[in-house]
Amino acid sequence: MSILSIDGKAAKEAAKEAAKGTARTEAPRAGLLDGYRPPEGVIDEMLGPDGQVRPHYRELVSALGGLGEPERARRFGSAAQYLREAGVYYRVYGGQEPGEQTRSWPLAFPPLIIERREWADLVAGLTQRAVFLEKLIADLYGERRLVRDGVLPPAVLGRNPEFLRPIADQGRSGRPLIRFIAVDIGRGPDGRWWVLGDRTQAPSGAGFALENRVATSRAFPDLIRDLKVQRLAGFFQQFRETLNALDDGKGARVGVLTPGPHNETYFEHAYLARYLGFLLLEGGDLAVHGGQVVVRTVDGAKPIHVLWRRLDGDFADPLELHAGSRIGTAGLARAVREGSVEMVNALGSGLLETRALLAFQPALARALLGEELKLPTVATWWCGQEAERAYVSEHRDELSLARAFPQSPNAEERRRPLDLGIRASASARLIEDLDGDGVDVVGQEIVALSTAPVFVDGKLTPRPVTVRVYLARDASGWRVMPGGFARVSTSTDPLAVAMQSGGHSVDVWVPSEKNEKPVTLLFSEQRNFSRRLPSAPPSRAADNLFWLGRYVERAECATRLVRLYASRLAEGERRGTLEAEIGELLTGLDVEAAVADPATTLLKASRMAFATASRIRDRFSPDGWRALREVVDLIESHIRLREPGDLVDVASQALTRLSGFAGLVHENMYHFTGWRFLQAGRLLERGQVSAQVAAAFAKIPEGGLEALLEFADSRITYRRRYSVHLSRETVIDLTVLDPFNPRSVAFQVNGLKSVLDELPGIRRGETLATVSRRIARLQVRLATGDASEVNEAFLLRVATDLGDISDLLGQRYFGAAPLASGEGAEAE
Repeated sequence: MSILSIDGKAAKEAAKEAAKGTARTEAPRAGLLDGYRPPEGVIDEMLGPDGQVRPHYRELVSALGGLGEPERARRFGSAAQYLREAGVYYRVYGGQEPGEQTRSWPLAFPPLIIERREWADLVAGLTQRAVFLEKLIADLYGERRLVRDGVLPPAVLGRNPEFLRPIADQGRSGRPLIRFIAVDIGRGPDGRWWVLGDRTQAPSGAGFALENRVATSRAFPDLIRDLKVQRLAGFFQQFRETLNALDDGKGARVGVLTPGPHNETYFEHAYLARYLGFLLLEGGDLAVHGGQVVVRTVDGAKPIHVLWRRLDGDFADPLELHAGSRIGTAGLARAVREGSVEMVNALGSGLLETRALLAFQPALARALLGEELKLPTVATWWCGQEAERAYVSEHRDELSLARAFPQSPNAEERRRPLDLGIRASASARLIEDLDGDGVDVVGQEIVALSTAPVFVDGKLTPRPVTVRVYLARDASGWRVMPGGFARVSTSTDPLAVAMQSGGHSVDVWVPSEKNEKPVTLLFSEQRNFSRRLPSAPPSRAADNLFWLGRYVERAECATRLVRLYASRLAEGERRGTLEAEIGELLTGLDVEAAVADPATTLLKASRMAFATASRIRDRFSPDGWRALREVVDLIESHIRLREPGDLVDVASQALTRLSGFAGLVHENMYHFTGWRFLQAGRLLERGQVSAQVAAAFAKIPEGGLEALLEFADSRITYRRRYSVHLSRETVIDLTVLDPFNPRSVAFQVNGLKSVLDELPGIRRGETLATVSRRIARLQVRLATGDASEVNEAFLLRVATDLGDISDLLGQRYFGAAPLASGEGAEAE
């Protein structure tokens, strides 16, 4: 059976094409397809029912067969390396390990290819479905004629927790309530594509589809060119322009509203925000003042009018929707009612994902469109009706039983992966509900998915596959992304298709008749421009940048201390006062003294920095994030080494990479508000720790001064500047008071004052803020200090002052309440 229903002429052309390509593909495919056997009664995407490679797969199969296993492995490895260096990951919950775990992105090969004529049919069906869903939600949150006319039972709406009553009339505004959706589709045994489910709440995967394409392009740049694979960037370019236009020229930027870094797809949220030039915002970054949504920034409250929502609707407002939400913004529902903010998609759009609606879609489509849907839906029976409940009960063993509505606003439950309507085990509670009124239960047909080829242990193997396709609405209507996000099972079990259940992802290629022109989101037709300074970052982002600077510097200080400790033991020194002081200092750095296991100490310190960097990946280049990832990888790979000499080498390598991060930040990061907060964190942490180290080491009679010089990396400078033997005064002068030594305490304080003077709200000539007065006094104390006067109490007072300055910065810029908006950079 052919993939397409084609007429006789097209069939003859296909036969001629097959004859021409047979000789070319037979030799390579002989070994490549050895043992490739799709299950009986299941359509395979690559092989036809006659066992021959389908025409649109032939060039791919020929290329793969001609590469040879070593070359294929090299190409797959280049894609994996890109994903690893780009830090593409997702989170999983549950399993054998408690809590959440971060997993590398599981890209598999080869890509899934959809023949272009078939794709055209899919586009028509998907576009029609998007129009249907748009009309459906407009009615359910508007006139509700479908319920009034008896097309939809009232209980499907009234018993549905996704129907948000505080904004039940938002559809009356006439504005589209959905603008970006996804549709999960799978091919059935009859060869047709079936809709498995709609994703309208906050559809995930589009960013991963982009990364899949970039990685696959690294492996097969020639094939993508030869097959004229349609590009994805144009789809996102149009979507970006659409959202920017929704602002009506008010000048505020679009925000991506994320649940936060613990969400399983947070990487995607950060990636899309950076790729599209949008703000990445969490609920705590927003406030509602007089019905207007504002962003809490370090320069005051700034308005925002467009939010691309990536968190569940009922979690968006703890005041009116779900009181237990800690990731929402109080008053957001009010702003939606007043029309001051455009939500993409609207709060409550998760209503369209309700399984119970699938049972009524044919009738709903006829009522809303006046025609049948082109793409069929998985057969579904809502058990809130007597006849349907009886049918499902009778055929319980042949159907999949599932919840008709979402059951709980509990965040942990929402993290569990949704099945694709393929098969689900019927729990005792489901069966009990089915035996009751059945309102909360649906029965669904078990779909036998088509299979697609995937390399498993070097051999092509058929695996069940589903495709998630994305659609975006612009002023002219709905557009379909040319490709998608395909998921394949790691086994023959279709339940494992979900990422959370161990499935893999493959790129989706849609060939074109003509060569694709490169598209970049950096291109602009605008000839005249005016340079504008970047706007102030949200307070949360600034807070994370500040603590990223602190944690990176803390990791460096801890590494220097561990290297100092390990090198002394390697030289045969016995543990004594110095080693005890190092342990106390490490405890003060919040990495716990682990002199018996110093490599673990380094790992903990570097992970703290890396975890903070992962929260703000939209704020600095991937190279900077990668440098910190390399530090963690380095120490993890050496964690089994216990010899002090080996640890010295590991610590030195870690310091080199940490210095590389500092260089990347200094050379590549735009030197404005965000950079200043990061720099303030680094300077403050280095100054504070250096003062504490000087106070601890300077009092040690044997080896303390040498250790202080080594920690401050100032041995060579000391030899050049002082012709005398080591003395307490000269070492203290160089490591604490010298304003030209980049490792001295005074140098850090001078740099910190310069950075703080440029922060928002600090204006010369006005009365000094508390934080400005404290840093000015500290600067004078160090500038006028004499080495003979610098004792332990002096140094500990410096460290305490720097800690107080950190607290004052937090109170002024990172607090929950937004500052009054002042002059300065315009809103993001």
